[in-house]
Amino acid sequence: MGMNDPSLRDSAFLIFRIFCGFGLVASLGAGWYLYRNFERLLGVDPSIPSESRGARGYSRMQVVAVWLHVVVFFTMGVLLLH
Repeated sequence: MGMNDPSLRDSAFLIFRIFCGFGLVASLGAGWYLYRNFERLLGVDPSIPSESRGARGYSRMQVVAVWLHVVVFFTMGVLLLH
């Protein structure tokens, strides 16, 4: 039973796929929460009156881009490692 044992490799991939499955469900839930509360979380902030429309748009784009990368990573971990 060395490190090249196929059963160890298969169990490690299974653990990784289960981790990615939980991560995918959590990130999709976070995306749903973000969608439902988008204006409250990323809308106009009255405490920052100098924030421009472009700055808000850039912040929104960053949040969505990071979320999409997380979803793609976890989806690849679940689906591509068969």
